[in-house]
Amino acid sequence: MGSATHDILSNGDDRQPVFNVGLDSAETMSLETYTFPSERLKKVLSDPSKTPLVLVSCGSFSPPTNLHLRMFEEAADYCEFETNYEVVGGFFSPVGDAYKKAGLAPAHHRIKMTRIAVQDSSTWIGVDPWEPLHKEYLPTVKVLDHFQYELNDVMGGIETPSGEKKRIHVALLAGADLIQTMSTPGLWAAEDLNRILGHYGAFILERSGTDIDDALLTLQQYKDNIRVIPQLIQNDVSSTKIRLFRKRGKSIRYYIPDKVVDYIYEHDLYLDDDKKQSEKGKEKAPSEPSGSSVVTAAS
Repeated sequence: MGSATHDILSNGDDRQPVFNVGLDSAETMSLETYTFPSERLKKVLSDPSKTPLVLVSCGSFSPPTNLHLRMFEEAADYCEFETNYEVVGGFFSPVGDAYKKAGLAPAHHRIKMTRIAVQDSSTWIGVDPWEPLHKEYLPTVKVLDHFQYELNDVMGGIETPSGEKKRIHVALLAGADLIQTMSTPGLWAAEDLNRILGHYGAFILERSGTDIDDALLTLQQYKDNIRVIPQLIQNDVSSTKIRLFRKRGKSIRYYIPDKVVDYIYEHDLYLDDDKKQSEKGKEKAPSEPSGSSVVTAAS
């Protein structure tokens, strides 16, 4: 079993987490030393007539699956052919350890697995550790606000071919399950919902077995900002199913990236997480009305 000390420095439950900067780096990062991972962002907008867009997927990613990766590709295709957006980047934002959920592996493992998942398979999807670098739970709206701040206030947007700067629009990328929770009265804070769907908007990937028509009816005031992406090839793989297969000793290969499979085996993840998480779950979990960061297409 690999030692977790190479991935995270333990500094006590009452202090902020500290993670490794990257896959092959011994350098560490805390909130105080955090830098936004902009290396995979497009540097110049190809079509100045289009609105630059960054897609952000918030979730557990415990573990990340091929469907999590596929969501970004489906959304990029949809934007190219159905909208006036030009996708200039995409990010996984794994939820922090403060969110008590069954099957939630420690954040340093989930950050490492999402980085492994995109390292060789994508040139434009990155992983932002800002959310799990907080010891407290962060609602989705704060994560989206963070991206807007880093992309536009700090970086100044994206350069156009003429050398001018254009603001980047940030949008939430998620699965059909998310819209169903958003339409449930009292589950999300009204002000958070209004900012997420009213200001940022969401790209929602259809999921087999999930009917979102009723949910969309409940969210009619945001209908222009909710774009539903049809899943042309049905895929219902989920992290929950992967964990169940793992617990039962079944193969998980080809449902998730190969190197993520290797990492799970190396670190003995998901063998008995139900038991461990039931103990962790005795602590008070963050309330749902603030907006859950962990409901995604395949959680």
